[in-house]
Amino acid sequence: MLGIHDLPLFLLSGLLLNMTPGPDTAYIVGRSAQIGWRGGAAAAFGISTGCLVHVFGSAIGLSAVLTASATAFAVVKWAGAAYLVYLGLTQLLARRPNAAESGIEPAVPVITLSQVFWQGALTNILNPKVAMFFLAFLPQFVAAEAPNKALAFLLLGTIFIVNSTIWCLGVAVIAARTARRVRGSSAALLWLNRAIGGLLVYLGVRIAMFEAR
Repeated sequence: MLGIHDLPLFLLSGLLLNMTPGPDTAYIVGRSAQIGWRGGAAAAFGISTGCLVHVFGSAIGLSAVLTASATAFAVVKWAGAAYLVYLGLTQLLARRPNAAESGIEPAVPVITLSQVFWQGALTNILNPKVAMFFLAFLPQFVAAEAPNKALAFLLLGTIFIVNSTIWCLGVAVIAARTARRVRGSSAALLWLNRAIGGLLVYLGVRIAMFEAR
């Protein structure tokens, strides 16, 4: 079908990749603990949206252009790194809510589900490593003589993202239930917020140091 081969192997590989803990999982767990399962779900859908952009990019050749062009790669890399570091520092510099009530320090900022979604989406869209992953992974399961490689890429990418979203939603629910007590403590929420901020700064630094091969 469309030149796709070894579909069972593709599904198994995708499942194992999704189950492997990484920055996306950490972000979903953090938002689930901070806001609840809705926050984790918003993060998961945002990340999936970002991945979908890269799948479309792989299908129409944009990812190949990004990999081949040093200038395009550098622009996306530094934009993504700067955005992540900015988000991370914003959360790292937040203060406890009860201190703000006394008029001493600003409160931990309240983040909306929409902000969580777009942060998840943009952290993936502006990450050239995600583009290179799909560009390297998807062609392994499409025959060289396939009549419509772009459509095959889209189908495989969509299958990967759907399965990934289902897994991530499960992670969000489990993390939210586990962290119910955390959300009742302003001090715990502050440190959780800082942990998420540290993760985002770390991702930004990693992207900035990443070089195309």
